[in-house]
Amino acid sequence: MAPPQGQMRPGRQLAVLGFIFVVLYLLVFFGGGASGSWQDRLEPKLGLDLVGGTRLTLEATNTVDGQAPTAENLEEARQIIENRVNAFGVAEAEVVTEGDRNIVISLPGENRDLTEVGSAAELRFRKVLNAADGSGAAANPAPSPTATPSASPSGSPSPSGSASPSATGSASPAPSGSVQVTASPSGGQGGGAPAPTPTGTPSPSPSVTPSPSVTPSPSGSATPAPASVEDQRAAVEQKVGATAWGAANALQSPADLATDPSLVEKLKPFASLDGREVAVLPATMQFNVPQITCDQLDDRPPASISAADQQVVACEYSTVKYLLDQAKVLGTDVDDANAVLDQTSQWVVTLDFTSSGQENWTALTGEAFHNEGQACDANALGDTGKCRVAVVLDNEVVSSPEIQGVLTGNSQITGNFTQQDASDLASTLRYGALPVTFEPQAQQNVTATLGASHLRAGLLAAGIGMLLVIIYSFFYYRLLGSVIFLSLVLSALLVFGALIVLGRQIGFTLTLAGIAGMIVSLGVAADSFVIYFERLKDEIREGRSPRSAVSRAWIRARRTIISANAITLMSAVVLYIVSVGVVKGFAFALGLATVLDLVVVFLFRHPIMTMFARTRAFLSPRVSGLGRALPARTESAQPRNPRAKEA
Repeated sequence: MAPPQGQMRPGRQLAVLGFIFVVLYLLVFFGGGASGSWQDRLEPKLGLDLVGGTRLTLEATNTVDGQAPTAENLEEARQIIENRVNAFGVAEAEVVTEGDRNIVISLPGENRDLTEVGSAAELRFRKVLNAADGSGAAANPAPSPTATPSASPSGSPSPSGSASPSATGSASPAPSGSVQVTASPSGGQGGGAPAPTPTGTPSPSPSVTPSPSVTPSPSGSATPAPASVEDQRAAVEQKVGATAWGAANALQSPADLATDPSLVEKLKPFASLDGREVAVLPATMQFNVPQITCDQLDDRPPASISAADQQVVACEYSTVKYLLDQAKVLGTDVDDANAVLDQTSQWVVTLDFTSSGQENWTALTGEAFHNEGQACDANALGDTGKCRVAVVLDNEVVSSPEIQGVLTGNSQITGNFTQQDASDLASTLRYGALPVTFEPQAQQNVTATLGASHLRAGLLAAGIGMLLVIIYSFFYYRLLGSVIFLSLVLSALLVFGALIVLGRQIGFTLTLAGIAGMIVSLGVAADSFVIYFERLKDEIREGRSPRSAVSRAWIRARRTIISANAITLMSAVVLYIVSVGVVKGFAFALGLATVLDLVVVFLFRHPIMTMFARTRAFLSPRVSGLGRALPARTESAQPRNPRAKEA
């Protein structure tokens, strides 16, 4: 006689489930990426909120042409930033887009400054046309009215004279990690000229900043900028006043203040401008007005001097202000960049040019070496009277070597680099410039202690949720509660193993939101138990035996169970697609737990119920948990007493 429709052999289903467990935990202990002790192999990858780390939000600003960033540009920027973060040599980094303007970087397990990975990384090589003091001291020549700021470059130009801070004596050494020495291009040289290595090492002023690139922090009092550059410039002109604007336009050089002390008072309003307002001024005005300092220039928004066909102004060490020529060599001319140790065991960044880039570099060094057209002012010349070439990254001069030969080979950027500094700069240059400019927003550092506290709280919540479900199950369903308990344990083991394997294979990290998704899945699992067991009671009340009721209840309940789980699964998929950040973790965990719950439902719950139906305990209302269903069936199955009917 054939078995009833819908009834399967429970042994086969349990064997399939056992096979799945064996394969899964073989992958956990011996699969790709498994290493360390047995305990280490049982640890899933945890997210930032559980182990601590750093999270940074970058907000995309308008592109150079004034248009909002496109989805393609934002995704390209995300990939470049992800490559830069991965180049740090850290694991489990997560870089995602949020909305249509933001990119969120999460780095679990490490607290570090991530603001540099959002820099535009627009590399430019520009000839230094003139140099002046950018510290602001020249804006008030009262201590030495006759002095004229002049630059006597030694390694990297550092203005000397009474109008600017002395580079010796009271100046403190540059902190470790700041770019201190100039670029020293290497490779073939024309005319047998030596490599352009500076003859001295500058000692920057006490106001030197240790970071080679700038982090914009616009003034909180700045008003929203108008749409066009012309409108913004008109707004700045109105702010400083007609007198100051006219005096600034009349300046021929920063030295004019020494010959006309009245200009000091007239130009004073320029000192109140913030970086955004300074960025819209003409380059000659930015350079000639001493009241515009390097602090203001460094505070300009990203990509303020990205135009290659225009002269620009930029600073080195936040004290020396340069008027720079048009960019003759661009970052796109660089084929590769690497951090290496030179012959003096100092970390440098080597630059390999493309074929066309090498031609441009040779032409630029030729112009600088011969000072064609006497374009370089005396203040900008190096110790041997040759022009300098500034290596400009975004808004700041990284280094400015004196060119002592026509270079036909590759080059290197040298400085007081640590290994990390050199690696960061090399990776930034290697992966190219971002198609969108960004401004760093709030950076959140989560300590390991706080992460451990979150983990304990999440696990406690999950444990309490599971315990409440189990207590209710045993109270209401008794023997059937053991089925619920074993099913939840098996589901938890499947989810745990899957988290470990997925963490190694696709980099999935478990976050506090992911734990919340798993807690929600407990409710979905409990619903499927209620549907099945209540349907089982209905079948018994209708007069069927417990054995046949188990099979028929399964046939009638599984459609509802599948539909309920499918709706949950579809919700999780949609949420995963449209959401960002930690919400994706919640959706993924919820979907994963739902799928594995279905596996347990089909391969464990039905077969184990079939086996229970064959036991005597299942027929006992007190033990089975079927309650009044069995007594009702037993009473209805007994022959009726005619006398009782007559009575």
